[in-house]
Amino acid sequence: MTIVFKVSDRLKEKMVEYYEDKRRDKTPPYAVFQAMDCDTIVTLYESGKVMFQGVSADIDAQMWVEIEKKLTGRTININEGKDKKEKEKKERSSLYNIDTIGSDEVGTGDFFGPIVVTASYVTKDKVPLLEELGVKDSKKLTDEKIRAIAPTLIKEIPSVTFELSNPEYNKYQDLGYNMNKIKAILHNKVLYKLKQKGYPYDKIVIDQFVFPRKYFEHLKEAVEKVTDITFITKAESLCASVAVASCISRYEFLKAMDKLSDELHIPLPKGAGENVDKVAAEIVRKYGESKLLEIAKCNFKNMEKYHNY
Repeated sequence: MTIVFKVSDRLKEKMVEYYEDKRRDKTPPYAVFQAMDCDTIVTLYESGKVMFQGVSADIDAQMWVEIEKKLTGRTININEGKDKKEKEKKERSSLYNIDTIGSDEVGTGDFFGPIVVTASYVTKDKVPLLEELGVKDSKKLTDEKIRAIAPTLIKEIPSVTFELSNPEYNKYQDLGYNMNKIKAILHNKVLYKLKQKGYPYDKIVIDQFVFPRKYFEHLKEAVEKVTDITFITKAESLCASVAVASCISRYEFLKAMDKLSDELHIPLPKGAGENVDKVAAEIVRKYGESKLLEIAKCNFKNMEKYHNY
């Protein structure tokens, strides 16, 4: 049994004191402490969230619920976590059993390679096929799995994909556009093109990366825009069309990276870590800095770090 809820600063102090001699030596990331109290593992996080795990988790949690009530007058519902999961389950079920258009992007965190955005149209009768293929958020699938299933998705599912090259991305940056504005523009572009095809849909879904009001502020200069959007966090795991869009975008991104690697005769790593800095330095030594400026996102910190190699 696992129970999670948030506590007040006053209760945090009480918990730190109470579990002082029950603490474990190792502490999980962002945790104030982790303690073993009989058969219950208690983890208190810096954010104020506390997690009780074990057979007696509900009993131990209830004790602190009552103390919180006495200290602050605040009532905690220990079923909050369960209720949230049930809500997500219902939301997933409702989105998977309707016809949706969804969009997702790949490449925004990668120094090399384009930003790829796809919008897809999934009808409820296609869900069994998607489940058979193992479609889910592309970040949870291996590159090999993406390469295997994406061609079928492209053949069976109507979609529109747009690839923003890094020279184009850098021009947007020079105009003062931040990443969220660029993403909003690209999502709107593919959603509009797919919507224009006239497919009947129940909802248009985007994995929320910015508050809706801000999203539409980013599009104030757009002449053609899609406005009937449902914004959902973790949409790629809740909505079939967003999951498909995620997979197709990833597939096209991998193809673009393969092509660029072949042209350079240098395997290009994904992401923006130290291995990327080393490859950037290798490219400059082999082709000059002008080449790096042509194939990279120039506002990333990697542009400064590669000099160390």
